[in-house]
Amino acid sequence: MPLIQFDMIEGRTEKEIIKILDVAHIEVVEAFKVPEGDRYQIVHQHHAYEMIIKDTGLGFERSSNVIVITITSRQRSSEMKETLYKKLAISLKKECNIDPVDIMVSMVFNEGEDWSFAFGRAQFLTGEL
Repeated sequence: MPLIQFDMIEGRTEKEIIKILDVAHIEVVEAFKVPEGDRYQIVHQHHAYEMIIKDTGLGFERSSNVIVITITSRQRSSEMKETLYKKLAISLKKECNIDPVDIMVSMVFNEGEDWSFAFGRAQFLTGEL
């Protein structure tokens, strides 16, 4: 936990996608202070016409390298969120050559009772986690 979903336009290689996932995981572990083994990532690839990701009036244009990262997690502090946004932008540029303008992040928050990792149990509620 957290669960991270990556929406991107199809065309990246397996190696490129794995690198994106690895970089994102490193930054989430650091920013959110979660254990290394908390890794839940899903990639959704789309035809270019299936993703319309505008600038919300901020005055920039995105490329076909755009990635929307949706993070579902228990609540995090504003500082943790801002740190993650910044570190993702820096690391994905450095390690994967993805322009920061092409990185959009959305956070969705819930509580421990909203998670079941296996066996039909809510591990945060049962004390297993």
